[in-house]
Amino acid sequence: MNAPLRRAEIDLDAYRANLDLVRDWMDPVEVMAIMKADAYGHGLEPIALAAVDAGIRWIGVLTVPAALRLRAIGVGEDVHLFTWQHDPALDFRDAIDSAVDLGVSNAAELQRVIDAVDQRPARVHLGVDSGLHRDGATADAWPELVSLAVAAQRAGRIVVVAAYTHLAETSDDDDSAAVAVFDRAVETAEDLGLDVPMEHVAASLAGLERKEFRKDMVRMGGNLFGIPGADGVSAADLGLEPVMTLTASVAKTKRVPVDTGVSYDYTYRTATETTLALVPVGYADGVPRLAQGRVEVAIGGKRYPIAGRVAMDQFLVDVGDDEVQVGDTVVLFGTGERDELTVLEWAAALDTIGEEIVCRIGSRVPRVYEGHDVEGRVGEYLRGEP
Repeated sequence: MNAPLRRAEIDLDAYRANLDLVRDWMDPVEVMAIMKADAYGHGLEPIALAAVDAGIRWIGVLTVPAALRLRAIGVGEDVHLFTWQHDPALDFRDAIDSAVDLGVSNAAELQRVIDAVDQRPARVHLGVDSGLHRDGATADAWPELVSLAVAAQRAGRIVVVAAYTHLAETSDDDDSAAVAVFDRAVETAEDLGLDVPMEHVAASLAGLERKEFRKDMVRMGGNLFGIPGADGVSAADLGLEPVMTLTASVAKTKRVPVDTGVSYDYTYRTATETTLALVPVGYADGVPRLAQGRVEVAIGGKRYPIAGRVAMDQFLVDVGDDEVQVGDTVVLFGTGERDELTVLEWAAALDTIGEEIVCRIGSRVPRVYEGHDVEGRVGEYLRGEP
């Protein structure tokens, strides 16, 4: 069967099933569906529309421009869009007018938000640095941030929606210490006259493994895409379904003699007369050069090793004497149902995490959406319908 040159198949039914499963786990706690990095490489708009149709009412998208993209395609204000990484030159006016929630880490940043307020108050989440040291206010800076927030809220300039932090997920003891820092910060805020309506601290791994850290809401990312973060735990172990399957087609085949050098630097030589199959996916598409000798791809339900260097636009596999033909489907990673590796197996082979693998898949790899949700608003978006 012929296949497209390369594509990433996105199973919206799997995403929906993962959403339902995770919400059952977290019940009665709210779930924020995290969709940073273009929904972990799966495509922000289709994934967001599928999540909204499934009943999700909190989405995290990292930046204001990403949130405005979702407002532009009809994600209404009944869905809260949380952002927390802001360009220092960003004018917050459009975000405020579009009811985008703004994570704020310091008094100077909050003042920029306050100055941008026009007709409606800004929705603000105050960030606490509990030890990860990426964002959030330190213990020393927290009182200044809270005091400014109290004054701005009393003046009707902002609405404080929540306090939040992010955990390092290094160890149970470290995470417990971090949550204790956060809890003290909330107590300090209340002492300074700020009512904190909502708290969120846990992401996918901590939300799954530490029930006591779930607070009012858990931010779920990798689990929703079938990529659990716990060491040694597969998607199948948790009942999750991988959402992305990366496939290509065999572009060329070539019969070569024994001791043929393959690809750059001849790091691979054939052991016998054999057939080489060219797969038109390379490191420009997100397949690391380190994949040589570490991962295998599946053709016709059988695995074959990558032979030689992964190039920018392609790699070769040694298929021996098997009858592999131009147009045959090559499955790089997926659910494992066709004897292919899963994204977690790729990650283990390359000494990384599954999220990095899917986020690396480049823009010239078309995303092809499948599942019943394609018949709804996702389909309307993909067809360009208003």
